Amino acid sequence: MAKTTTHIALVCPGGPITRELAEKTGEITAARFGESVKLHFHQQCFLSAGHFAGTDAQRSAAFLEVSNDPIYDAVWFARGGYGAGNLDDGIFAQLTDAARKKIFLGYSDAGVLLARLYGQGVGWPVHGPMPLDLSRDDGENAVARALAYLVHRDTDTLEAAAKSGKQTVAFNITLLAHMVGAPWMPDLSGHIIMLEDIGEYLYRIDRAMFTIFANPGVKNAAGIMLGRINNIPENDRPFGQTEEEIAKHWCAKTGVSYLGRADIGHDAANKIVPFGGYKASGETS
Repeated sequence: MAKTTTHIALVCPGGPITRELAEKTGEITAARFGESVKLHFHQQCFLSAGHFAGTDAQRSAAFLEVSNDPIYDAVWFARGGYGAGNLDDGIFAQLTDAARKKIFLGYSDAGVLLARLYGQGVGWPVHGPMPLDLSRDDGENAVARALAYLVHRDTDTLEAAAKSGKQTVAFNITLLAHMVGAPWMPDLSGHIIMLEDIGEYLYRIDRAMFTIFANPGVKNAAGIMLGRINNIPENDRPFGQTEEEIAKHWCAKTGVSYLGRADIGHDAANKIVPFGGYKASGETS
């Protein structure tokens, strides 16, 4: 008998969410999908340990549990917020075949996990909206977009370049700059790399680009696309370049193609970018 219900597990690798946010996400899901979609918020989402949604061990255990549980079709990261990089290294070697059949969806700090999973060839890592986006203007549409992809692989949710059949990835600029030197960083040669950020001074964006473009895989990328850089603070004096001029400068300096703007960012318009390119339901990674 064909499976009629999509089960989606939610965890918080970084900061916690409130039960009110979980309830609102559930209400939106029920209104749009009825009984055909079931959300399962792991209790870890509501824990608190300083900045984090539980200790490193608790967050690691929750991620491993839902990843390896065959009842879940997808793992949806409920929010970003620093912390995903602190999960225990050992859990990634414990991922089973059940994890290899799942979509993993999120963005921002969750990009650490998307990168690690992609590098290991585990499941289908996907950049896209999270429940916390309900705190943004028009956040309900962002959450609906993520659900439409998780449930139906809806191509209308995709960033335009992700429909091209080419290899794609998407990252927060500051996060990527911090992890490009990690031993588990995937090789991004031949990929279209989409970059976005929020709340960073332009000089910090420029400094991050210095690190990103030193990575051999980035130097051999098919090209860079720049998403939105939202809420840029004013420096004590003008930096002298816009965010797009910064991106073009580093592309020109390193010989990487600049491919224009990408429709991603820390906002409700944030589009879906499957790592490695779009795959329809049932395709292998």
